[in-house]
Amino acid sequence: MAAPTASPPERTFRAVGPVIALCWLAVFFDGMDVNIYGATMPHLLADEGLGFTPALAGTIGSWTTFGMLIGALAAGSLTDWLGRKPLVTGSVVLFSLGSALCALAPGATVFGAGRFLSGLGLGGLMPVGLAIVAEFAPPRRAALATGLMMTSYHAGGMAATGIGLVVAPEHGWRWVFWAGVLPALIAVPLVVKWLPESPGVLFAKGRADEAYAVADRYGLERPGERQAPEAGAKGRMAAITALFAPGTRWATPLLWIASFAGLLLVYGVSTWLPELMRATGYSLSSSVTFLMIINAGGIVGMLIAGRTADRFGPVKVSALWFLLTAAGTFLLTAKLPLGAAYAVVFVTGIWLFSAQVMVYAATARVYAPRERATGLGWVTGIGRTGAVVGPTLGGAVLAGGDAGLGFTVFAVTAVLGAVAISLVPLAGNLRRRRAKGAAPSLLPATD
Repeated sequence: MAAPTASPPERTFRAVGPVIALCWLAVFFDGMDVNIYGATMPHLLADEGLGFTPALAGTIGSWTTFGMLIGALAAGSLTDWLGRKPLVTGSVVLFSLGSALCALAPGATVFGAGRFLSGLGLGGLMPVGLAIVAEFAPPRRAALATGLMMTSYHAGGMAATGIGLVVAPEHGWRWVFWAGVLPALIAVPLVVKWLPESPGVLFAKGRADEAYAVADRYGLERPGERQAPEAGAKGRMAAITALFAPGTRWATPLLWIASFAGLLLVYGVSTWLPELMRATGYSLSSSVTFLMIINAGGIVGMLIAGRTADRFGPVKVSALWFLLTAAGTFLLTAKLPLGAAYAVVFVTGIWLFSAQVMVYAATARVYAPRERATGLGWVTGIGRTGAVVGPTLGGAVLAGGDAGLGFTVFAVTAVLGAVAISLVPLAGNLRRRRAKGAAPSLLPATD
């Protein structure tokens, strides 16, 4: 077994670019699959044979996000045992199969089962992809790397909207879901061949030479006991227990609340923005275009937020972005001229999606390397309860005929997210005041 080097070579974006690119591709298809539902919603509601109503459509949207909750919690706990690559591969296969089931669905029940299956894969992919980027990215550019990866989610959302606009009117909504099978054919072979396994996971499995080879190739620190997750069921339970250790016990629930608020916004808006804009008085084609515009804003926002967070800290950026999201969504309660509405939706997209992603960037700094994947899994998993609530809440509000109330609810949720993430550093300071002489907290790194 080769001895660990004293210090790793410099880690650059050039060295780790292929890893981030593979994660980008996988998350692109994740974003496409999530947004296909919202992009086809008007056509699903118009298909009498499917039997959709706004309330039922919201419920099925929540089945998707409930599957994401289960997938995220499972992946966060299993990835240190099974490995990053198998979890990424399995997640992509699952949501591709779910899309195929939707395309074949004779009615709402089978369609809902397909969306639930997709949700399992969609939920499992995100925390694993975030953990890979957090591990491989240059330390001083971790937030930017996270933002870069998450631009793919919104690029996928724009692709879904474009497919929905072009394919659904001419060929029907089923062909849009058939496009959701492409990830299994495109991404899976590339991931299997080129995505490296985590050096920490390899080390924990007793494959130290392979772990050192991967670390040296990408400029990572060679793993030791501190970086490697503890093996077996005992290790998985220890990683969960560590989320409530003295240094993080107050930060953990605050991160969960912030993630809840962020994902309620992301999935509530992604599912219902076209219909909310239609209820406000815009045409069908304009309403669907709003979904593409908000995702375009999301791409710009990821790049701005990532660079800003590397300078000022992801907590501060996330809190400010949540507050700006609240202002943008509240403005949409008014019936604006079409051009002004497009501008407001674009700017709101800049803040809305990256506010949530900076919660993930903060989470990656709060937890030690050996608990990071589990911490991200639970933050994304518990946050998925917001993703469950968002589509159902949007459907209930729309069924009541009050689009303005829907935007107001989203604005209040954004304020909740801002308050929760702002308190994360305070939780660390409180812990240090009560436990002087204890081990240093990781929380100041989120400031």
